[in-house]
Amino acid sequence: MAKPEANIDTLWAELARLAEEGELRRLSCAFARFVATLGAAPPALVLASAVLSELEGHGHSCVQLADLGSGPAELLGWSEEQWKDLARAAGPLPRTGKAWAQLLAGCQQVWDRDAFDYDQPLVLDGERLYLRRYWRDETLVAQAVRERALQAREVDAGTVRGWLDLLFASDRQAEGPDWQKLACAIALRGSVAIITGGPGTGKTYTVARLLALLFATAPEAGSQRIALAAPTGKAAARLKQSIDKALGELADRVGPRLPLRELTLRMGAARTLHSLLGARPDSRAFAHHRGNPLDVDVLIVDEASMVHLEMMASLLDALPPGATLILLGDKDQLASVEAGAVLGDLCHDAQAGAYSRATCDYVQAACGETLPGDFLGDGGPLAQQTVMLRHSRRFGGPIGQLALAVNAGDAVRAESVLRSGQDGVRWIENAQQQHVLQLAQSGYGSYLDVLNTGLKAGFNTNREEWVRQVLQRFESFRILCAVRDGEWGVSGLNEAVAGRLAQAGLLRPQGEWYVGRPVMVTRNDYTTSVYNGDIGVTLPDPARPGALRVYFLEGDKVRSVLATRLRNVETAFAMTVHKSQGSEFRHTVLALPRERGAVLTRELVYTGITRASEQFTLVSPAGAVLAEAIALRTHRTSGLRGMIGTPAR
Repeated sequence: MAKPEANIDTLWAELARLAEEGELRRLSCAFARFVATLGAAPPALVLASAVLSELEGHGHSCVQLADLGSGPAELLGWSEEQWKDLARAAGPLPRTGKAWAQLLAGCQQVWDRDAFDYDQPLVLDGERLYLRRYWRDETLVAQAVRERALQAREVDAGTVRGWLDLLFASDRQAEGPDWQKLACAIALRGSVAIITGGPGTGKTYTVARLLALLFATAPEAGSQRIALAAPTGKAAARLKQSIDKALGELADRVGPRLPLRELTLRMGAARTLHSLLGARPDSRAFAHHRGNPLDVDVLIVDEASMVHLEMMASLLDALPPGATLILLGDKDQLASVEAGAVLGDLCHDAQAGAYSRATCDYVQAACGETLPGDFLGDGGPLAQQTVMLRHSRRFGGPIGQLALAVNAGDAVRAESVLRSGQDGVRWIENAQQQHVLQLAQSGYGSYLDVLNTGLKAGFNTNREEWVRQVLQRFESFRILCAVRDGEWGVSGLNEAVAGRLAQAGLLRPQGEWYVGRPVMVTRNDYTTSVYNGDIGVTLPDPARPGALRVYFLEGDKVRSVLATRLRNVETAFAMTVHKSQGSEFRHTVLALPRERGAVLTRELVYTGITRASEQFTLVSPAGAVLAEAIALRTHRTSGLRGMIGTPAR
């Protein structure tokens, strides 16, 4: 048998080789070496540390010990041979989760929760191994959500019923319960509520009525401190715009009984989560936390599927005990780029309902809705505060049919819809990059026509209105990519599109910055108040001849920043599907790569499709890639559901 020293040297060499080939992050190698410096480190611990760090880069918050025993190649996006090479280099490895637990519990770098805690970097929690900060975040989220789900509030069901009948007065003809009405009743009675549903199911429509209900049932409506937030500036602006519009329409219905317009003005603008919590430059810490909580009674967070584990932990830590948290989002969309899939974990079984008899009785009394027997069960406290909206009003056409087919994993049906010839969906199979460039010239020609017409006119018309039109036209079309690099990635397509538009005489790219260049902010910049994901268009600075400014649209308001002050931006003719979350485009083009990789999943395709409001075009150089992507579901290892106590089904 080889000596442990020989095994560890061989393992270091194998890890270094994988890092050199780009199969393993150098950070994961560095972390494994750090763990090895803290004490005697058997090769198995070194390997587990590297794997755990690498999985964090894939969005997992922990690793199941059973996966270490059977081999986590699929989770890592590796071949079985790559994992076997590492396993051989490390020497004999435990083959079961129980054996791994016994080995790790004996390592001084690992805190077993039954042992003394001296801030070891790894935490062993039952059948899972964590990086300490993710264990801490997951524990905080689980505890805070569970406690809030158990906090019942006294509700006068008769009063609620009267207001809900007024707020939802309509000629609704859909079969089954009115889930929107039901969501309002359920959210009113607790300190946390989750409202999930696909595009067009009316999440913000519902929350606008919930806000009116909160105002109507509060002892002093004017004193209600309500905050609106979202992960990105664009999503925050859309949330505020949608809610203001819905509340404005409701104001006429409720009349003098409730001064909704006045109350709406008091809410203030929707903010990014970073701004809400008081992000500090060059720090992970926020101004608001348990010792300095947010000054809110109700916090509504839209696009919650984009909120990663660390951010959700910070948000819950800063939320006052008596405040209500309402999370909105589509649980079937892509999870955040960072570790965790919090919304997906919290409402994993929302489709089933699993409502208790007490919840059903309350719903009947508070909103007159009867829950069918299929939705009864014992889903635990959080299930009683979770509602899935099921009827899409916007996606009844071919885009909706396509999204439903993809979400259901039905590749045959999805391909049938794409090939049906219906208006609104199109599939360019066996495509060349030239097909995307033709679509780009047509789609982006609209904003460039307005831009060039204004330049020629010398701004004799209202400049701000011209800028607004340029931005609105640009936001009507977008190319989405599954990957960043290569011919079919963001970098390749951005360069090719800029070249095509220049060739057509629509742009004059000269150097890094040029008039008409669309850019996306890639890092939060608090000095200029621009945030990761913000998109703007570069235009001449009217006050400085020859200078350029980047203009951003927030709702209906236009603001700008000198181009030279923006340090972290990239051209944005094409963007990743991840970055498109929270946005909507009249025409969306989804460009798939030639070969399917671990990143190309059902959730990615579904999210890309649901960014389109009127027209969706799929462009794929290889037809089989779509079916392969639809067959692959995103899986993120997490212990959150178990910590909350969600029953397994």
